[in-house]
Formats: sequence, structure tokens, C-alpha cells
Amino acid sequence: MNVAIPTATQFDTFTLSIPKDEVSFFKKMAKKMGWSIEKKKKEKPCMFDPETGEYLNDETMKVIEDSMNGKGIAWSGTAEEFKEWAKAL
Repeated sequence: MNVAIPTATQFDTFTLSIPKDEVSFFKKMAKKMGWSIEKKKKEKPCMFDPETGEYLNDETMKVIEDSMNGKGIAWSGTAEEFKEWAKAL
């Protein structure tokens, strides 16, 4: 009597970029194929301050991101006016 000894299945891991409108189809196909998929979580942006040896906190990062997107900017003058204002400080 021959008895088959089960062996561990070998897996390869891939990184794929799926268009948003195809994600539903991809998930259905993966399920039918018996594949396991895992969505990679977006990493929060961070900045390291070498002077303190620490990363900026979430509140500071939000202010930086907002300013990069033009939110919360109080200055509405020209660059030259800003330079003059900064010199006066």
C-alpha cells in the first residue's frame, strides 16, 4: 500500500498594481484561484529631525502637508513683501 506524504506548498510573492476599476474583478479571480491577497497599507509620510534625533509628530506633519497643498496659508503678498516682512522680525 502506497501512502502519499503531503508536502508543504511552495509560494512566490508578487507585488501588483491594479487599476481601481479592476480591483473587484481581481479579488473575485484571486478567490476562484485559491490565492491569498493582501492590500499593502499606505505608509504615513514622516520627517526625521537630525538635531533632536526624533521624527516630527502627526500634528506637525499635517501642518506641513496642508501648507504644501496651499491650505492654511496666511500670507497673500508677493515674495519681495514677504522678504521685507521677515527682515523686520
